[in-house]
This record gives sequence, C-alpha cells and structure tokens, in this order.
Amino acid sequence: MLRKLLSYIIPIKIYKTKSTLSKTIEVTWANGELVLDSENTNYSYGSLQRILRRGLKHFGFERIAKMDHALVLGVAGGSVIKTLVDEIHFEGQITGVDIDPNIIKIANEYFKLDEIKNLNIIIDDAFEFVLKTKDRYDLIIIDIFQDTTMPNFLFEKFFTNRICFLLKSKGVVLFNTMCLTAGDNFRNQNFVKGLSDDNYKIQSIPRVEVHNELIIIEKLN
Repeated sequence: MLRKLLSYIIPIKIYKTKSTLSKTIEVTWANGELVLDSENTNYSYGSLQRILRRGLKHFGFERIAKMDHALVLGVAGGSVIKTLVDEIHFEGQITGVDIDPNIIKIANEYFKLDEIKNLNIIIDDAFEFVLKTKDRYDLIIIDIFQDTTMPNFLFEKFFTNRICFLLKSKGVVLFNTMCLTAGDNFRNQNFVKGLSDDNYKIQSIPRVEVHNELIIIEKLN
C-alpha cells in the first residue's frame, strides 16, 4: 500500500528482467497502478490500456459484451483482456496469443491473468497461429510490439487477408499501431488504402495518446 501511495509522486520499480524480444521488461507502480513497460514504451496498463479501451468504445461495449469469441494477438500483461472482463463484462471465450512465455509468467504473477476463467493463453508466434487456427472470431485485437518496433508481417497483405478470413459475420478488428516517424505514417496510409474492399468498413483513429494510431476493420456481412 505504501508503494502504491508513493507512486503518485514518483514511479516505483518492483521488478526488472532482460528480454530477448523487448530488451528489458519492468513492472512499476505508477500513479497508483501496476504497469508493464519495455525499455522504451508502455506494454500493458497505463497509456496502452487507455488506447485499446478507446478502440473498444468505438464498437460499443454493449456490442462487444454480446460476442462469443475474442482473439488477442499480443497479450503482454493482459490489460486489454482485463478491460474486456472487468469493464465490458465479456463472458465469451478469450484466446490470447503471445510469443514470449516469460512475459506471460510475469502477467500471471503480477496481474493475475491466470485467474480469468474464460481466458486461454497460447504461447505461439501470432503469424503461425493465424495460419493454423480453425476457429472464427467476433473480435480480433492486434497489439504486437517488440519494444517500439512492429514486425513487418503485420502490414503484409497475406496476413491481413488471413485475419479478415478468420472474422465471423459482422466481426471486427482492432489493430493498434505506433507512429513515431514520417515513414510510419506513410506505412499506415498505404496499409489502409490497400484494405479497400466492399465487404469491409475501414477507419483509422489517429494520434491516440500522441504516438498511436488505431486501425478499425469491420466485416459488413
């Protein structure tokens, strides 16, 4: 409790470890809440939770609460999963996919992710998982970073087509991206243009928490 109170004055680091994918992973008390950070950015809770909550509000919490199956690609500390369960009261199946077993261990220990009964965590590469899965999803959340870097496959047409194929009728995709340079902005513009399809509604929500842009895909039938 003392750490929590002091964190309103100064962040208090309580755990730090090396990561092959993200250089460093830290658990910190900040402004009265536990957050998970990489070396240069927030990974879960804090600003990231606000970003993804903004995207989920775009669809409407009532709409999401009625869905049956959500897929989260990039779990980290699980803040968006906590939003689904605690705020939206989502009772359907949640499948979370993360490539790093160490970060899931941290999520279980510090953020109690393993206590969520309708959550199934799979340790796998997101690209490999979407190729193998035979399930279909009402909601797909893509939130994959290696520190401040986004893997190139996320913006490739083949991956996007596969993601859209996995959507049920009227399903939605929430894709969190980071725009730090003019090149990142250009990448996102080209990505959105390349998604033009009469079967989907495509939108972007720019400058969420300064450096993030949310890309929204809605299947129309």
